[in-house]
Amino acid sequence: MGTVSSCPPGLAFCHLCKPQSTQRQNSSGAAFQKIAVADVSQGFDPKGELSTQSLEPVSQGEPSCKIDLSFVVDGSSSIGKRRFRILKQFLVDVAQALDIGPAGPLMGVVQYGDSPATQFNLKTHMNSRDVKAAIEKMTPRGGVSNVGRALSFVTKNFFTKANGNRHGAPNVAVVIVDGWPTDKVEEASRLARESGINVFFITIEGAIENEKQYVIEPNFANKAVCRTNGFYALRVQSWFSLHKSLQPLMKRVCDSERLACSKTCFNSADVGFVVDGSSSVGTGNFRTVLEFVANLSKAFDISDTDTRVGAVQYTYEQRLEFGFDQYSSKPDVLNAIKRVGYWSGGTSTGAAIHYALEQLFKKSKPSKRKLLILVTDGRSYDDVRIPAMTAHQKGVITYAIGVSWAAKDELEIIATHPASDHSFFVDEFDNLYKIVPKIIQNICAEFNSQPRN
Repeated sequence: MGTVSSCPPGLAFCHLCKPQSTQRQNSSGAAFQKIAVADVSQGFDPKGELSTQSLEPVSQGEPSCKIDLSFVVDGSSSIGKRRFRILKQFLVDVAQALDIGPAGPLMGVVQYGDSPATQFNLKTHMNSRDVKAAIEKMTPRGGVSNVGRALSFVTKNFFTKANGNRHGAPNVAVVIVDGWPTDKVEEASRLARESGINVFFITIEGAIENEKQYVIEPNFANKAVCRTNGFYALRVQSWFSLHKSLQPLMKRVCDSERLACSKTCFNSADVGFVVDGSSSVGTGNFRTVLEFVANLSKAFDISDTDTRVGAVQYTYEQRLEFGFDQYSSKPDVLNAIKRVGYWSGGTSTGAAIHYALEQLFKKSKPSKRKLLILVTDGRSYDDVRIPAMTAHQKGVITYAIGVSWAAKDELEIIATHPASDHSFFVDEFDNLYKIVPKIIQNICAEFNSQPRN
């Protein structure tokens, strides 16, 4: 296939320039008209729209597809006016198929070329008709296809409370790219996934054999999407067949059970704290330990459907302070931590681990990661090996935090392998706060290292 460069003179081999195929340039206008004619025959009358709204009930949206959806669309110079009209018609068709409303899906659009910009956010338009009108006003930005920059912009700026992002609604970004990106997407996509964004990729008219030399990041779609199992990537041979992707895409973005990237290290765990209340700790230091527990808890998104928190205190005996299903908000959990009373007694850490497995983690949800965070200031009076091994075999990820007289060899036995990532030691209670960021960092690093297939 012959190619015509869209680069300025002298830059024909610049890696930021995408050659346009002659076939793309000479695509039939008639074919376009069959597929992509937008219905703009009806004028926009604000007064008439207001009176219509008062007579006709406005849809609250389809509740079975309650997602916060961003389309991240290519407005680069390689597209041209006709293909941009096809793109807009596709977005209009999506908006109408989704039945947008506050109780269902909400939709916004970010357009990118050299740089990205929000066309409208999630709360700008609350029904399909208004979204359709906003899409029809869009004009292409021009420039190159900087998809990586656009994904970074979406991660940092789009899915915010100020822009209408809703707690509990999955965040979905559908990236539409003409040909291939002109920057790298891998790092930006990783940050998007770790932020809980389900990235889908629609690649239209991908590089043919003699164009692959211009693709700066081979296999870019697999590097960008939430998972590499084929669910999140759609390849479209021609702009004139883009409409065929509508139904497959709608089924996928509305399938909340398969939106795997909605789960993050902050919203998908059952976190059980096992706290040493022995006599050697003392009342003042025990309050410091509770502050440490509260600071760790603050990092998580806590609700009955997100991360849940429970706590056990132990001496020779054990006491369930509160279970996973007792408090379903962060303020309630933090207040419950404050109310925990110091017990005083001996130090039977092995028995405490066994008790936590029985009283806390037996009630953990199968879909949750199980995190046990144990804090102790001394060597246990009983054996910790068998209870720790049982925890590891049951899939409970165990963090062992030692203070002062705690035995480091015992912490390493309790901790999940590798112990260097799961065991921590500080010489004074007042230094516990210093290790909070590192513990959270390790929890998230472990979560984000899971396979993407």
